[in-house]
Amino acid sequence: MKMMYKPSPVPVEEIQLPEELNQLVEVMAKNVHEVWAAARMTEGWTYGVQRSEEARTHPGLVPYEKLSESEKEYDRRTAVTTLKLIRKMGFEIKREVTLGKNSSGEF
Repeated sequence: MKMMYKPSPVPVEEIQLPEELNQLVEVMAKNVHEVWAAARMTEGWTYGVQRSEEARTHPGLVPYEKLSESEKEYDRRTAVTTLKLIRKMGFEIKREVTLGKNSSGEF
């Protein structure tokens, strides 16, 4: 029996993110990659020049900073879509000012 799955993501194209979330997008994109890489490594995958199911190697098992721009963009799209969904659902995204953060406001 063939399963007929039809993805139906919540449409978020009309949602505009404020400029101040750009830094958050990059932090989230890096974290998306880190979570993915950690999961693969837990499953026994290691870095390899070519992806191989049999050898469990993958060229993407490198630090985020070493990814190509197209690979980083994939993770950024995931982050942006997630933030847009949060906004569409009526939630606000605010940065809490706390003691101990450096003066530039970096994470």
